[in-house]
Parts: sequence; C-alpha cells; structure tokens
Amino acid sequence: MKKYEGLFILNLSGRDEGLKEAIDMISAEIAQVGGIVENVQKMDKRSFVRTPNKRMTSGYYVNIIFSAPPSAPAELRGRFTLNEYVYRVLFTVAPETRATAVPAA
Repeated sequence: MKKYEGLFILNLSGRDEGLKEAIDMISAEIAQVGGIVENVQKMDKRSFVRTPNKRMTSGYYVNIIFSAPPSAPAELRGRFTLNEYVYRVLFTVAPETRATAVPAA
C-alpha cells in the first residue's frame, strides 16, 4: 500500500451543509477500492482566479491523505468524474514522514 494525498475541489452550489456528506461519500469511495483514510483537512471555500464558467466561481477545498493499492488513484479518478460533488481532483504520492531522531548527548 502506498500513501497518497488527494486534493478535492467540491461543487456544493448553495449546499453549505452538504460538506460533511460529500467528505463521507469521498471516504466511502476510497474504502471501496481498498484504501484507508488517514487524515482529512478542510481548507475552506475559495474563489477561483480564473472562472471556467460563470455559474461556478468558487469551491470548497479538501485535502485527504490515504493509503491504498497502487491502482487506486486511476480507479478513483474515473469514479469521481461521475460524482456530482467533486469538481476537480488531484492525486499525488504523499511524502514519507520521517521520525525525528534526537541525538544522544
């Protein structure tokens, strides 16, 4: 299993209360492909610098760190393309966290 970081831009279009529901749905999709969600970071609603269309000018950003098999990002990308909540998604390999060693004095 590899550790991945997924940056999601969510399209909630007037459904501010739907944020928790959207995050739960994304976590369930990750679990269906054999992944384990480790951390969810809500990054707030941000306006887009360039608007692709006049109807959508902002989105909720959510960063999710999860462990999954190497085939999971490609499968998840296909699943999230069909999802009404997910506007954009970007998967990267998460950097390994190193334990800081304290030198012996």
